[in-house]
Amino acid sequence: MAEFFQLLVSGLATGSIYALAAVGFTLLWQASKVINFAQGEFVMLPAFFILIGTQVLGWNFIVALLFALICTLVLLGYFFKRVIIDPMLPHGVLPIVIATIALGIVMRDSVKEFYSAEAQPFPAVFSEETVSVFGAVISVQDIAILITSLAAITLLQVFLTRTRTGRCMQATAQNRAVAEILGVNVKRMILYTFLINAALALMASVLISPIYLAKFSNGQSIGLIAFIAAIVGGFNQVRGALVGGLLIGVIDNLSAAYISAEYRTAFPLILLIIIILVRPQGLLGTAEERTV
Repeated sequence: MAEFFQLLVSGLATGSIYALAAVGFTLLWQASKVINFAQGEFVMLPAFFILIGTQVLGWNFIVALLFALICTLVLLGYFFKRVIIDPMLPHGVLPIVIATIALGIVMRDSVKEFYSAEAQPFPAVFSEETVSVFGAVISVQDIAILITSLAAITLLQVFLTRTRTGRCMQATAQNRAVAEILGVNVKRMILYTFLINAALALMASVLISPIYLAKFSNGQSIGLIAFIAAIVGGFNQVRGALVGGLLIGVIDNLSAAYISAEYRTAFPLILLIIIILVRPQGLLGTAEERTV
């Protein structure tokens, strides 16, 4: 029982990081019907911004984190929208899919070529000590990651539902034409969505890099799992992305411990297939009708 509890907490911690990336998928889809297949690389890259600040420029971690935040918001938020997405939007979904896949490849290979192909140690944000809970040895880092991620997503949900700007963003997501008629600055609301996605990617990067190290290939696995989490939970619901991320994190940990570590990556895909067959809109998602 102690081992199960330990695996459960660790799975929830990892799943909460997946949830941060999955929420980014959901927000972009709601705001502009964009699926960012470079989302995994968006999580991978900020860790290297921080490493550039600490290792190359010699700054302390806090200053490097602020530097990474500015770079992430500008490059992965503002310029991503202006340079990649805006020119592609009039041409439909497929060009955006191709463009974001290509962007992910460019980001991955650029880090590999210009920084390092080797995994880089990343400073731990939280204590690496352990505590005993009901006989289980629990990492303080896991608990802190889980609390931080859940707090961030909760604050985001409060922002979206309780503030004027958040409600305008939701109105834009639900019906852009009506929102514009009502005086909402639709372009600004969509830009805010891209900036929030970039900030969530930075947070996920800071939380996951001390565990898996900072390496150029991190984005491939993170992006895939976050995408699956968004679909499983419900692609049009923030809380669905949270549930999907937590569920996949737990399934991944438990399946590796009790079934097979070699095939642990297969179980989220099996879950995805089951959800698509049984409930295509996801566990907490709502069905969307489309005229064809």
